[in-house]
Amino acid sequence: MEAKAIAKGLRVSPIRARLVADLIRGKSAAEALNILSNVNSKSARLTKKVLDSAIANAVNNEGADAATLYVKEARVDAGPVMKRHFFDSRSHIGHRDHRTSHIVIVVATKN
Repeated sequence: MEAKAIAKGLRVSPIRARLVADLIRGKSAAEALNILSNVNSKSARLTKKVLDSAIANAVNNEGADAATLYVKEARVDAGPVMKRHFFDSRSHIGHRDHRTSHIVIVVATKN
């Protein structure tokens, strides 16, 4: 059985969030929580919240045992980009794009 959690529109770059998602993909849920607790980054804190939600969905909605769960899928998709412009040198317009992410985590039971 599978359970899923999604967080949309998070203010972290997808490239940075994918580095953290790669660390937990395929690991057991308890091991993934330990890894995320020891990584010092904003994307790790956000990913940990989504993983906690996915585990809670599996336990409460599907009746799964939290000890048998593993991270089946950890995906980071690009969200909308907030484009910000500012005055640059020589009368040019510079731009700074603030990227957002959608984090999707699916947990399943080991068979």
